[in-house]
Amino acid sequence: MAAATAIFYLFLSVFLLPPLAAAAPSPYLSPATLFKNYQHMLTTFKIFIYTPYKPFEFPDNPASLFYSSLLRSSFLTQNPDEAHLFFVPFSPDTPSRSLARVVRELRTDLPYWNRTLGADHFFLSPAGIDYSSDRNILELKKNAVQISAFPVVSGYFVPHKDITLPPSGGSPLALFRATEENSTRTSILGHLRWDGKTERNLVNELKSDPDFVVEEKGEQLDSWRSKFCLFLYHGEVAGIVEAMAGGCVPVVIVDRPVQDLPLMDVLRWSDLGLVVAVPRGGAGRLKQILSEVSEEKIAEMAELVTAASKHLVWNDEAQAMDAFNMVMYQLWLRRHAVRYARR
Repeated sequence: MAAATAIFYLFLSVFLLPPLAAAAPSPYLSPATLFKNYQHMLTTFKIFIYTPYKPFEFPDNPASLFYSSLLRSSFLTQNPDEAHLFFVPFSPDTPSRSLARVVRELRTDLPYWNRTLGADHFFLSPAGIDYSSDRNILELKKNAVQISAFPVVSGYFVPHKDITLPPSGGSPLALFRATEENSTRTSILGHLRWDGKTERNLVNELKSDPDFVVEEKGEQLDSWRSKFCLFLYHGEVAGIVEAMAGGCVPVVIVDRPVQDLPLMDVLRWSDLGLVVAVPRGGAGRLKQILSEVSEEKIAEMAELVTAASKHLVWNDEAQAMDAFNMVMYQLWLRRHAVRYARR
């Protein structure tokens, strides 16, 4: 009887305990795992770079910064036997025939490609590469990790394998004025460049709607007082990082599922922004969608995007957990390729 009474009071005490405080909102998919793994990556991750068949440069700014940072980083090793991943360098304007020759030479002259058919290799192509009937390019596309600029042309990106670079630079093109009384906050539209009749009609509606102010040529608009920063997915999204740094919640207007957002292995994008299909109701429907988001939710998301933005920033000299190191972290997550002995 005494034992039963003790058990009863034990259960009662558990149910009467005050509830645990809810975890603070975080921009990360797994904060504890991220910070633990990041430190481990810094001390263990090794990259071997093949010698390029000819000197070249990347004119695209994020790609250029990534490549130059990689060449100066402590991740490099001169010993391919201790490398986790192998980098295949080639110019972004390399024709298909030349690219096939690069891979073919790796296959025939060195032992590393054939151990995984290229699954422990990666390459940098700002525009991405398409599938090809050539076996060498096909293996490069299907197996090696592609790093490209965001957004990527449809069909040129393989989700869960490929990686996109956070954009850099840019500025908003238009303002969407908040409709709340006495509000001084505004919403920004990104560069309104998107092919297609539906998109042009939407842009024209935005231009004619008094709640929207579209940027004139050469005009610079600030986003630091904004609630929402709207970007057309196929348009110029370079200003999204600057907008997020100012606490502006990104809204990406899409015509297909988005699978290539930067740092998708790190950031919880579902809590950092909105993805809106091209609204059939035009600008009016777009305003309705945004107005349904509560002020409390907007404030929470604004805090998260500000925290997340620091991981999307490119620096001339790489800094802790900036864009370069976060891209490297995503590569580190892809290092577990099964290697087979060469017969």
